[in-house]
Order: sequence, then structure tokens, then C-alpha cells
Amino acid sequence: MDGSLSFRSTEHVASVARLAQAVDILRGRPLPDNLVERARLVLLDLLGVTLAGARTTEMTRLRAHWNAEPGSTHPLGGPHGTTVESAAELDAIASCCLELDEGNKYAAGHPAAHVVPAAIAAARRAPQLISGPTFLTAVVAGYEVAARFGYALTRNSAWHTHGHWGATGAATAAAVVHGCDRDAIAAAIDSSAALVQVAPWAVVLDGNFARNLWIGGAARAGTNAARLASAGVVGNTGAIEHSLGSIIGTLDLAKLTENLGERWLTLEGYSKQHASCSYTHAAIDTVQSLRSHADWSADDIARVVVRTHSLAEPLFQRNPSTRLGAMFSLPFVVAAAFLSDAIDVDALDPDGPTFSRAQQFSARVDISSAGEFDELLPERRAAEVTIEFRDGTAMSASTPNPVGDVDHFPMNYGGIRAKIARLVGEGDAAELEGIVESICTTDDVAEELRRLPTT
Repeated sequence: MDGSLSFRSTEHVASVARLAQAVDILRGRPLPDNLVERARLVLLDLLGVTLAGARTTEMTRLRAHWNAEPGSTHPLGGPHGTTVESAAELDAIASCCLELDEGNKYAAGHPAAHVVPAAIAAARRAPQLISGPTFLTAVVAGYEVAARFGYALTRNSAWHTHGHWGATGAATAAAVVHGCDRDAIAAAIDSSAALVQVAPWAVVLDGNFARNLWIGGAARAGTNAARLASAGVVGNTGAIEHSLGSIIGTLDLAKLTENLGERWLTLEGYSKQHASCSYTHAAIDTVQSLRSHADWSADDIARVVVRTHSLAEPLFQRNPSTRLGAMFSLPFVVAAAFLSDAIDVDALDPDGPTFSRAQQFSARVDISSAGEFDELLPERRAAEVTIEFRDGTAMSASTPNPVGDVDHFPMNYGGIRAKIARLVGEGDAAELEGIVESICTTDDVAEELRRLPTT
């Protein structure tokens, strides 16, 4: 064996063991109030956007053709019962299909959508009652582990962020719910990296709905890894070095564990108000700001020039034909922001009134990346928009971070509550809020989960 490879694997094993130790310490004491509040917000946000996603035309058609095995567990917003595993997968798909789920700029992805479906599945499947505090700890621990892997990973640019590092958080959450000891938690985290999804960016840019299944696959990988660890048939052997640290990219192990137990990436997530990739949000916010007191219309515009960071370069493609493709086309969503007051479920619907108009307007939108914006990453994900009018005048504005970012007008619980009400209606928002509140203190999380809306 190559001695250098053996050394690297040893270092990876030690880093995962440190993460598992931190998780073990976290569950050994009451969860701090700030982490409880963050978990509460994350749950309401994710359950709300999952319900909204479940009601889209795409998810309605998918459920009709899923042919899921019958059972007593309902996916959120689904009228028919199925197995715990099928419900978890359908929920995971719905959670990300509108690009409205919570994310984390330091992880460059979406920890919660990977972790929460796995935690819910584990709680539903557990032979014993799972209390609210145990469940919240599982969610926080899973989120933190997933976010730290995203933070430490330098991805090969051909890979999208879904479906791989998030599996480590799903495994952590499921292992905590299962009551695994420290060594088994480490084994679950490590083994999940051997079960990850292949996630090509090009598939996303093609608007292929298959992309939305990657988070479901990662949640399944995490729950299966926790099963393997519970059975004692796997250990912490350095699998993360071979996938996350080699095929998918490289891992900075110092970043993986730095300030562990002191800095919580869980507290540094962002909430999304636009139904599109977060790399488009600063530009959308800038357009909305410029439009807020405008005495001009889109017809007065000759050209729009957008400058942003290079992470958004894959999104410079044009002429999407699907909702997913539109969400990941920066020229398209900027055009839509000039034509619609909200980048929401309706604005990016290919059969809706905005889509074709935005497609035409996007020909007037020029996009480029600039080095000065890259220098601000990851703390700032900025964009600048310049409008050139037909009369020869121009105006410009910039936004340092998307609204909802932890560093730029973050949404509090009330803001998330209002967001969910806009998406699913006041009645369902109130019901979801009540369930989240009950989950925080209940002795039986699975019983509370049975109250989730099914239509």
C-alpha cells in the first residue's frame, strides 16, 4: 500500500472520529437555546417549502406514476399512504424542487434538505418513542456535520452540490435517533460517503428533473449507513477520503473540524425568498430594489448588464424550457424579475404567463463574472446590475448578499412564517407551525408527524 495514502486515510479517520465525539457531547446535555431556535426555524421552513413543492404539477404527476408500495405513512402533501422509505424520498424530492429550501453559504449547498427527511424517517421507523429534544439534537447534529463537510470540500467544478456531502449529515441524524454510540456514529458518517450520488452540474443546467432526486438519494444513503453502523458491519475506515476527498474533490480536514463546538455553521444558514438558485438572488434583489420606485417599465430598457461572482458562471446559460432550467438560468431570472413582482412558483412555471415574456426579454440581459466579487466570497455573494435605457440614460445598483442571508437581513421566525403562509396558505402554515411547536417538546415525534398535511 502507498504509505502516503495510508497516512491520509488515517487523518480522515481521525477527523470523522472528532466529529462523532462532538455529536456525542452535544446529545449528552440539553441543546442550547440558540440551536433549539435555529432547528425550529429550519423545520418550519423546510416543511413549508416541501408542502409547496408537493403541490406543483411536476410532483403531482410524479406521485401518480411512482407506484409506491402501500403503507400507513403519508408523504407531506400526498393523498396516499406508503412506506416510511418512499415517503422520505418523495418528501426530499418535493423539498428541493422549488429551490426555496434553506441553505448555507459556507457549505455552498443545502444541509437541511438532506438531513431532515432522514431524521424524520428514522424517528418514524424507531421501535421506541423518540422525544422532541432527541429529534432536534439529531437535526442539529446532522446539519452541523453536513455543513462542515460542505465547508471543507473543494468540489470538482463538474459536480453539483446535492447528493454527496449531505449524506454525512443524514447519517449523523439517523444514527443519533437510533441511539448509536460514538464509534457507530463515526462509522455511519464515514460509510455514507461510500453511498453517495453522482451529481453532474450539466444535468441541472439541462433542466432535468432527475436532479431533484439526488437529495432523496443522499437521505437514503445516510439512513442506510446508520443501519450498517447499528449492525456493526462497518467501521470508520476512511471511506470519505476516497469519494469526497478524491473523486468529488478534495477535503481540507482542518476546516472540517476547526472551532468544533464553538462555531456553529448551523447558525449561519440563509433562508430563500426566491424560487431559484441562490447564486441568482443578489441580482434579483437588486432588480427589485431598482424597480421599487420606478417610473419606467421593461419596455423602456435597451440592455441590462449583470456582474457577479464566478460561482454563478454555470448559470450563465440561456433559453430554459423547464422550471428547473429556469431556476438555474441567471439571464432568465433577471429578466423575470423585471416582469414579475415575485420569483415564485408561478413566475417560473413554463405554462404560466411570465415564462415566454422572460425568455424574450433575457436576450437583452448580459451576464459576466468579475474578480472583485470573487474576493468577497464566501462571506459575500454580491451582484451588480446596470440598466441601460433606450433614451441613453443608465442606472446601477449592487447588493452585497441575498436578502435572507445570515449577514444581510436574515429572516427571523416571523419572516419564515410569513413566507410559508404565502406558499401554502394561512391555514396550512398555522397547522405546520403548531406541529413544529409540538415536536420541540413532545415525548413522541412520530405521533406529531402523523398530523402533517396530506393533501
